[in-house]
Amino acid sequence: MKRNQIPKTELEVSEICLGTMTYGSPVSKNDAIKLTDQAIDMGINFIDTANMYEGYNRVPGSSGGVAEEILGEALQNKRDKIVLATKVGMNIGDTPEDVGTSPEAIRKQLDLSLKRLKTDYIDIYYLHSPDPETPIISTLSELDNVINQGKIRYYGISNFSAQQLEELLTIADENMLPRPVICQPPLSLLKQDVIHDLLPLCEQESIAVAPYQIFQGGLLTGKYHKGMPLPKDSRKSEKSEWMWNLTDEIFDQLEEIEISAKNEGISMIQYAVRWVLSQSAVVSAIVGVKRIDQLKEIINK
Repeated sequence: MKRNQIPKTELEVSEICLGTMTYGSPVSKNDAIKLTDQAIDMGINFIDTANMYEGYNRVPGSSGGVAEEILGEALQNKRDKIVLATKVGMNIGDTPEDVGTSPEAIRKQLDLSLKRLKTDYIDIYYLHSPDPETPIISTLSELDNVINQGKIRYYGISNFSAQQLEELLTIADENMLPRPVICQPPLSLLKQDVIHDLLPLCEQESIAVAPYQIFQGGLLTGKYHKGMPLPKDSRKSEKSEWMWNLTDEIFDQLEEIEISAKNEGISMIQYAVRWVLSQSAVVSAIVGVKRIDQLKEIINK
């Protein structure tokens, strides 16, 4: 599998990144471990998780940690083969250190992630979202501390707007603090707003991009058609509240995309992956799958 270098680092990552948001449910622990093994055997060396991930069992404020624990088992004796990313910032408890990116939250949550992942370092530690309650300089200073301690190698940002990234970069540069090396925004054929500002900024500043939601919750997998019942194994039938409403406008867009994919002689899934990987600054596309056959289709784009 093709690998791309994250600018200003020695990290080379596979152009497909294995996402683990569904580890635990609907992907059982045993199946998730097998899937991780098979993904590595197929050339994937980039795996993305978060301290909040616990599959479909996730509710606001629940404790998370499930996906990290599963990965901790799956990556035993394989850790050195993997560029491992996890995140901090979302609400996973009742104390002030269980939400946000304050120095106290970073210290507590990073140590918990390291323990669950059974590793002594994280390659990329994402700020999962902006934290309006914490001064950026406080967050960046603590990230600098944990980099110097060897607990993380680099950090990234997720769900930041272009304006928020610009502000962070200004503060980092003015205070000689480290910059993020990678950005993780939502991006798909159905959601392209970051193309106009965030992606050009990342390209200009030599910040890699690894988008998530590239299939828009499964809408871009070819499963959904106007007038047809929902597929039983689809996310819309399993976790409808995580999905967009299926309007006539969306069905029309899906039909147009499916026609374009057929004209290229590839599946809708493969078309969606190709499109994301062709965007500026994108080094890897995060994909979440339930089965290995889905991953094979994606890799054979």
